[in-house]
Amino acid sequence: MSPLSTSQGRWVHTWASMPMLIDGDNLPPNDFIQEGVAFRNTTIRQTIRMSIGTENFLRIRLSNAFGSEPLSIAQTTLALATENRSGIPGIQLQTIQNVTFDENESTTIPAGALMVSDVINFGFSLQSQTVLSISIFIEAGHNAQCITAHPGSRTTSYFIKENRVLEGDFNRLNVKQTDHWYYISGVEVFAPRDTRAFAIIGDSITDGRCSLTNGDTRWPDILFRRLQASTSKIYTSLAIVNQAAGGNRMMDYGLGPSVLSRLDRDIISLSGVSSVLLFEGVNDIGMAPADSYSQENLSNRLVAAYKQVATRLRAHGVAVFAATLTPFNLPLDIKEHENAPATSYCDPVRESTRQVINNWIRTSGIFDAVVDFDEILRDPADHSLLKREYDSGDGLHPNQSAFYAMADYFPIHVFENLS
Repeated sequence: MSPLSTSQGRWVHTWASMPMLIDGDNLPPNDFIQEGVAFRNTTIRQTIRMSIGTENFLRIRLSNAFGSEPLSIAQTTLALATENRSGIPGIQLQTIQNVTFDENESTTIPAGALMVSDVINFGFSLQSQTVLSISIFIEAGHNAQCITAHPGSRTTSYFIKENRVLEGDFNRLNVKQTDHWYYISGVEVFAPRDTRAFAIIGDSITDGRCSLTNGDTRWPDILFRRLQASTSKIYTSLAIVNQAAGGNRMMDYGLGPSVLSRLDRDIISLSGVSSVLLFEGVNDIGMAPADSYSQENLSNRLVAAYKQVATRLRAHGVAVFAATLTPFNLPLDIKEHENAPATSYCDPVRESTRQVINNWIRTSGIFDAVVDFDEILRDPADHSLLKREYDSGDGLHPNQSAFYAMADYFPIHVFENLS
């Protein structure tokens, strides 16, 4: 019997990041762009922290989703990061694995496509929260205007000239760094058949703005550690996959494609997903004009979009949860200060729309469960505000303390109902 027989297990995503087309400050350092070509003769080393582990097998996904031309990868290696830390250049040399694609060391990813690697086996089990280091050597380079990446990685990546995928540590080399992921889009593990993944569709709040760079302290990271601390296999066998991006919107292009346009690629195509949390809508409200007509129209479209997402996910047997939208108003004393944060979302008409949407989320009966983040983060004296202890300072983005509160509050019993 094949070691990958479906009777023994199945593939489940343990990590993923939402692919985006990048530009501006999210491009690689200038030293790695020449005459419109990025990463010529360049090794990129990046780390990711898995959620669940595997007894034996895993595989990675590389994406050229936004490329206008094929992306040629000359060599890829996978290793365990030094000290199991995110965002560092060092690897454990004895763990290096050559990654192949259809048994070839190199691969060419067509424009708009992704490639899944051959099965990788370290020869020992990988525990949950293992940090993997992925090194990619690109010899010919790639069009700098069409790079597929995830700018909000909150994780440091490294660049160095020539093929250094087998190098143990970049510290003594002429290396540049930035806090974005490039081309890596997923890691799957082969796991028992009762293993499942929980995917989250979100914006900057879920992507980890205000979390600690290289600290893995986004609220989904903290929630995963809470699940792992349980004695119940229902929780410890659940992967968490974060498919959020700052500025993302439900219906229209924001920073990256809308939820409605990316749902198939970013959620439905993932292996092992049994449940999804929809936690988007703040940017739709905040970026629509602040007049009653526009906001009423936006509210109706947003409800229709939520229904569309639920319908499409349920067609694939996926349970659909929704989170209420958190406050984005500014306290009066901050609003009137000359150095007040420039948040365009702060407006009574927009706040009214948020309340309408949250009431619909709570009462519509459309979702399998509702996660009321609004209730846990809002100021009890003024529901249009975040609690002071949870406000990062701009009235819109919850801070690190809020992420812990969100993870602690999350009603994990909803996963029992799916077993």
